[in-house]
Amino acid sequence: MSKGLSGKEVAAHNTAESCWIIVHGKAYDVTEFLPEHPGGSKIILKYAGKDATAEYDPIHPPNAIHDNLPPEKHLGPVDLDTVLKVEVTITDEETARQERIQQRPPLTEILNLHDFEAIARQVMTEKAWAYYSSAADDEITTRENHAAYHRIWFRPRILRSVTNVDWSTKILGHASKLPIYITATALGKLGHPDGELNLTRAAAKHGVIQMIPTLASCSFDEIVDNAAPGQTQFLQLYVNSDREITKKFVQHAEKRGIKGLFITVDAPQLGRREKDMRMKFEAEDPREVTDNKVSNKVDRSQGAARAISSFIDTSLDWKDIPWFQSITKMPLILKGVQCWEDALMAYDAGLAGVVLSNHGGRQLEFSRSGVETLVEVVRELKLRRGLTFPNEKFQLFVDGGVRRATDVLKAVALGATAVGIGRPFLYAFSAYGQEGVERALEILHDEFEMNMRLLGARTIKEVVPEMVDAGSIHQHIVSVPDDSLYYSNYESMLSARLKDVKSKI
Repeated sequence: MSKGLSGKEVAAHNTAESCWIIVHGKAYDVTEFLPEHPGGSKIILKYAGKDATAEYDPIHPPNAIHDNLPPEKHLGPVDLDTVLKVEVTITDEETARQERIQQRPPLTEILNLHDFEAIARQVMTEKAWAYYSSAADDEITTRENHAAYHRIWFRPRILRSVTNVDWSTKILGHASKLPIYITATALGKLGHPDGELNLTRAAAKHGVIQMIPTLASCSFDEIVDNAAPGQTQFLQLYVNSDREITKKFVQHAEKRGIKGLFITVDAPQLGRREKDMRMKFEAEDPREVTDNKVSNKVDRSQGAARAISSFIDTSLDWKDIPWFQSITKMPLILKGVQCWEDALMAYDAGLAGVVLSNHGGRQLEFSRSGVETLVEVVRELKLRRGLTFPNEKFQLFVDGGVRRATDVLKAVALGATAVGIGRPFLYAFSAYGQEGVERALEILHDEFEMNMRLLGARTIKEVVPEMVDAGSIHQHIVSVPDDSLYYSNYESMLSARLKDVKSKI
């Protein structure tokens, strides 16, 4: 029985005029795709005629090449025993990074979520750090997401027996040991070879819910297959412009037991994430960038982010909601609502809830934080529909900027059912793998226990609006104490600079 193409046959196509690559044991003709590749042609040509799987995996969802190339460019399986291995050159920078990995402190010395970020920044590749940490434009919004919590202060109650405190809750009717969920973030393998599986396994051990991203590095089925029996998982959905693809994906997810569909509505176009963009340009072939015949045709300005998201439907509209309701019985939640008017429309449309979010500050600069939007949504939906929150029939979620259990408790007091946490868990597994995520959840557990007692709240239901003062939440120019841990991790953006010239400053 034939093993398919030989390595010698593939190796003969190793130029820009005829470029074949191997991914996951199959050959693809990417010649015509070279000028269109969002990551530029240089990285593809490096693997022309060779196995590109190792380079491909961390920065693409598993099915990206299969879905983006026409069928006639799928050349079939390759006998991998005959394929020459790509020589990997270990750079001085990579050697230094590996040395830094060996110098990580033990997990017992990691005391808070900020610590994971500090270590991850030092041990991740520059490409991975740029993608995970970048945000839109001047990165004011991503910093505001965190700073907004500083404008909310507690009003604790005293003389309540707090020997036993319980911070467990239910999210869309499903039990969670913490009032948080692991929100969807793309490309987990950029930070660790096991990618999103670190989150799946840690979530199972600690009784929290994982939201699976559409653009995960691991396949959807691989993530679900690694879940523990009875483990609750949600799905974040980027809506494909080909609705049949979306329908099949959603219905497959429902059959696999996914308990909630979070439809992303704040990303019809990607924001300008300049840290990621600069990393992209530094990896590009200068000759290609200056070739007007190529550069005028192709937008290469979005680094890793652009490379994975070109399929997203920009025509998504309120009139599409009934269609989603017709293809699935899963609860539908809109992820990325940023004003009370849209939250009200979601309620009137019969949806199960909304995530008040600005996409981690990665989309529209100067869009308000989720927790600020929460205050007005609770106020206006009570005024206009008589709703009180938390509300089992229409649940409010918040994400963005959370680093402490106190942040979560503030959002819960203001009416949120639960809070999504994303980047801190990315940094945790980038620095320490699954054990890092477990340690992060343990830290949050300990913080909840302490803060529930100090608040005088014995259960999550006792974390009520009267326990917080959010009177300054809408004041964007106000003196608040600096958060030295957060800002010691924040890496300032760079401006354009001369090539190969060291600053004298």
